[in-house]
Amino acid sequence: MTHDWEPRRPPLHDVSAPGEPPFTRGIYPTMYRGKLWTMRQYAGFGTAEETNARFRHLLDAGQTGLSVAFDLPTQMGYDSDHRMAEGEVGRAGVAIDSVEDLDRLFQGIPLDKVSTSMTINATAAILLAMYVTVGEEQGVPLAKLQGTLQNDILKEYIARGTYIYPPAPSLRLVADVFRFTSAHTMSFNPISISGYHMREAGATAVQEIAFTFANALEYVRGARSAGLAIDDFAPRISFFFAAYTNLFEEIAKFRAARRLWARLMKGAPLRFHAQTGGATLTAQQPLNNVVRVAIQAMAAVLGGTQSLHTNSYDEALALPTELSATLALRTQQLLAHETGVPDVVDPLGGSFYVETLTDRIETQARQLVEEVEAGGGAVQAIERGFFQEAIARSAYEQQREIEAGKQVVVGVNEYVTGEAVPPIAAPDYSRLADQQRRRLAELRGKREGGRVTSTLGALEAAAREPGAPLMEPILDAVRARATLGEISDVFRAAWGVHDPR
Repeated sequence: MTHDWEPRRPPLHDVSAPGEPPFTRGIYPTMYRGKLWTMRQYAGFGTAEETNARFRHLLDAGQTGLSVAFDLPTQMGYDSDHRMAEGEVGRAGVAIDSVEDLDRLFQGIPLDKVSTSMTINATAAILLAMYVTVGEEQGVPLAKLQGTLQNDILKEYIARGTYIYPPAPSLRLVADVFRFTSAHTMSFNPISISGYHMREAGATAVQEIAFTFANALEYVRGARSAGLAIDDFAPRISFFFAAYTNLFEEIAKFRAARRLWARLMKGAPLRFHAQTGGATLTAQQPLNNVVRVAIQAMAAVLGGTQSLHTNSYDEALALPTELSATLALRTQQLLAHETGVPDVVDPLGGSFYVETLTDRIETQARQLVEEVEAGGGAVQAIERGFFQEAIARSAYEQQREIEAGKQVVVGVNEYVTGEAVPPIAAPDYSRLADQQRRRLAELRGKREGGRVTSTLGALEAAAREPGAPLMEPILDAVRARATLGEISDVFRAAWGVHDPR
């Protein structure tokens, strides 16, 4: 993005007071003067017990919300003993095969006292059903469960790849989660529409918000087509964006995103979570990442995020250690309590430069949204490869600039010292996988087989009946101790799997 000093229109033309549409300056009148952002560190590895220990450590260290990372088999709807899970159990996150694993994950953590975010998409409805069941068994009613389900399947087709079913039935599952959380008046965001993964794949700041909002409009259409009133679900739509190191561009991006969403949705406030940029972390000179993360966190806070995850400096090398994860949390706490930044709402509002950038990003993003809509919406754009090709071009341009030395990455293409990348010991994943397989065998041996078969049969009948509710039969199967893989297989049988070719 080129930067100049000639705005399209006078700065402050579209800047209302904080808490007033179009929310350029923030969605609450007092922002962090009234309440700090939620410090929600993303964690998950190995078994439920190990992740539970990390959760407890972070809560004791002052974290104010939980965020769960799941391993790839869980994300792809395979049990840990499936051949497709070989070598992946517990690696990218925690392995969850049944509601009993999720119960272990939250052992000693009362679900009515903590807000939980779950980064899960293709199997999101199953994990929500497990969370509801754990709450029931803790004695926590549905209305008191708080949290966010990512449940953003469209960006999986675009940038991440953990989809299972074709788009149409996948969108049906998303809409049914909307229906369920609304019907039970849950304090649970049924979706967190994510630009983060597209940015990590190489999207520009403009593409990140434009493509995210194009997906959002598709979800809104899908929910309304399923018979939901927009007021029943729109207030609970949330978003997830990246925070990168170009400080002013990122601040302007968040301001522009709020304003554009308010215009697209007739005055709706944009609530979002931010995470510092994983793709910006370097294995070379990893301590430099501490500084990168601090700058990115500052951008998110100055941009008005509602919750924030700060990456650990060693994540380019391995799973974060307890020490590095604590330092990442301390980065947020220092920002909150020692800088004075939260004392002022939108402190860069009115800056000639920031207002110009905000205008420009909003204008360019809106043009992209309109281009997607004119072509039939996000699903058709995915099928044409529109998003994928645009992101690939941007990623190529960024990498070419780095390799040509036009974009400096400290410690990588400039200020290189030649020091070796430090080794970090990895967990014994084969032991973790063996433990999960034993637990699955024990579960299948003790549960009531007839009840499992009956509930899975009812679920398949619902899946094959257009428009039938899905969350209730999923819940029945989860309560009967059907596994995540067994439930996913029911949908595979009914709907097939998505072939990107």
